[in-house]
This record gives sequence, structure tokens and C-alpha cells, in this order.
Amino acid sequence: MQTGALYLLPNTLGTAHPNQPLFDVIPVAVQKTTAQLGYFVAENAKTTRAYLKLVNANFALAKPLQEISISELNINTKESDLPALLDPLLQGHDVGLISEAGVPAVADPGANLVRLAHQHGIVVRPLVGPSSLLLSVMASGLNGQSFAFNGYLPTDAGQRTKRLQELEQRSRKDKQTQLFIETPYRNAALLEAMCASCHPSTMVCVATDLTLETESIQTWPVSHWKGLLAKGKMPDFNKKPTVFLFLA
Repeated sequence: MQTGALYLLPNTLGTAHPNQPLFDVIPVAVQKTTAQLGYFVAENAKTTRAYLKLVNANFALAKPLQEISISELNINTKESDLPALLDPLLQGHDVGLISEAGVPAVADPGANLVRLAHQHGIVVRPLVGPSSLLLSVMASGLNGQSFAFNGYLPTDAGQRTKRLQELEQRSRKDKQTQLFIETPYRNAALLEAMCASCHPSTMVCVATDLTLETESIQTWPVSHWKGLLAKGKMPDFNKKPTVFLFLA
């Protein structure tokens, strides 16, 4: 029996404004492919059903929503549970892998399933959609020829400072843009730590709510950020998904 294909399906980067059409961020072809699938692997089944309802408003789903199979794959999923997620694919069904936000398998546990799919000779088809990491690099004005994503920094203040200084040294040596993210309610603490740890001339970009109506992207040297913070002009990024970038 021929195996199905694993489609890597982009999602929106956040809850869209009621007046913002899904077409603004998710291409027509991607929505059509999503609507044709009856099997999904997702970080959260409930929010995936909500997303499928948005797709259904534009293109009718192949099955009633309650009949669509959605298996969960998130940070709590054990490696031993991954093979079972391939069962529909091995039975010949196409499956969609979808993240909570943006493109799957980038800063996302879905990468583990993609790797396993390759090991079984399953065709993997990545589809076009919004990536907060690439969008932030594009809009930052920093080096787009060489950049590295470092995930989350340590929450311990001392370890975080040490890590920031290590990344700044790497950035200066290799002329490489460094990217990282933070739990949204700790955004302010991270920006303050960057201002305290990095050289005044280091360029820092803060990119928040990308593709949404509340989108904000600012790039300034650390010295300027310090001046803004001293005046109480913190970016409007509390509890909002944000990508941080710097180039020394």
C-alpha cells in the first residue's frame, strides 16, 4: 500500500481581527489543501478545530468537523508515542501537521514527527505561510545573510546575562544576527536584561504580533532602548508573542 503524504500546514501567528480575512496570511492553495484533509496532528486539538472552522468558511471541509481526526503532538508527547501518529499515513491517508502559530516544525515539536516520517519513506510536503522568525529578520534591518535562532534564554537572571553576553560575542565575531523568544509575560524583563547586558551600540529589534493589526517592529541601538525605558516607554508587548533580535 502506498503511504500518504505529510503536509506541513501554516497557521496564523495569532488571533486575527474580525475584519482581517484569513486570505491575508494563509494562501488560497494552502487553505484548499487543508480543507481536503481528514487527519491532522496538532499541538492543541481545540484550537485546531477553531482554525478549521475559519478555513471552512472559505472552502468546505472534506468531512464534518466532528468526524475529522486530530491527534495531539506537543512538548508533553513522549518519543515512544510518535510512531502511532504515523499510522494514518502508513494506511495511505494524507495527514496535515499544524502548529499553534506559524509554520510547523520550526521552533515546534512537530520536527520530531517530520524526522520520523522521513525514516519511513513518507513524502513530506511543506506549504507556504507566515514564519515569525523569518518575518522578523526581514523587517529588522539586521543581517539577513547570517542569523541563528536560539529559542528561549535561561530564566535565571545570572545565567540569562551570561547567555546574552555569549551571543553578543558570537554576533560580533561572526556578524551574525541572533534571534530568541520569551514567554510573553516576561517580554519586559528580557528587554531590560538586554539593555543591561549588551553594548550600547548593539542593534536590538523587538517584533511583536507579526501579521496582526497590532503589529509593532522597532529596531534601535541599546543606548536608544535604554533612553526609552528610562522614560517609561516600554513597547506594547505585554503578553503578546514577540521575537527579539540583535546584531553587535
